[in-house]
Order: sequence, then structure tokens, then C-alpha cells
Amino acid sequence: MDLLQPLNLPPYPFKISDDNGQLTLFDEIRKKHLIITPEEWVRQHFVQYLINQKKYPKTLIKLEGGLRLHGMAKRTDIVVFNNAGDKILMIECKAPAVAINQKVFDQIARYNMTHKIALLAVSNGLQHYYCRIDFENQAYKFIPELPTYDQL
Repeated sequence: MDLLQPLNLPPYPFKISDDNGQLTLFDEIRKKHLIITPEEWVRQHFVQYLINQKKYPKTLIKLEGGLRLHGMAKRTDIVVFNNAGDKILMIECKAPAVAINQKVFDQIARYNMTHKIALLAVSNGLQHYYCRIDFENQAYKFIPELPTYDQL
């Protein structure tokens, strides 16, 4: 498994270090060095995609936020807020080797029972899916592209 495998996201010049044989990178959102796992590699690339290509303010991005679901502690990968503090986007990241299947969609849907966010995304770094939730009509619609921050 290549930890630093190319993804279907723009490359980004991360600050990567070798810490006693473990590769780490500096996470500019959490302001600390993190061990690079396949899922973290995807998460970090997606965050940079949000900031650099889609113009989401990095101050409104929260990584690995906690939530309680049926009494159990869970973690969302990425949640983005608007300037009013409302949650506007939730992203579930998987390692590139993990298929994006119904199980992944079910996971983000369960998390969204708590968050109630109208825009969802799932990515394994190679495939990305975007979905708008219509809570009023209890419907959803896949969309081809993630909107930029100013389109929300």
C-alpha cells in the first residue's frame, strides 16, 4: 500500500516529515502533525480541495468532530459551517482501498440524522459523490459537482 498514492484530487505540497519511520504531515486546520494513514491522506487532500479550489474558508472547517448516535460516540471526518455558524456540508472520507458503496452512504446518512446538513459528500480520494438533502420532502438528489462556498 502506497501511503502517498496519487488521488483524484489536486496535489498539494504538504509539509511531510519522517518521525522515526512514521510519515507525518502538518494539518493546517488542527495545527499539529498527524501520522499519515490512507484515510488521513484523503481527508487532508479533500480539505485542501475545499480551501483552494472551492474557496471554503479554512476557519469554518472542522475535522473529526464528535457526535453521539444511539448513545455511541462517533466522529465526522469534515464538517463545514457558514459565517452564521450553521452546518452546511459534511464529508465522509475513506481510504482509497475502501469502496464507496451503500454501507458508506448509510454511515453518512446515520450521522446526518444528528447533524441535519443539506449537502453531503463521500470520497475515497479516487471517487467522490455529492448529494443534496431535501428534508422537507424527505428526498435526496446526487449532484455532479461540489458547489463553491459562495454558491451555498
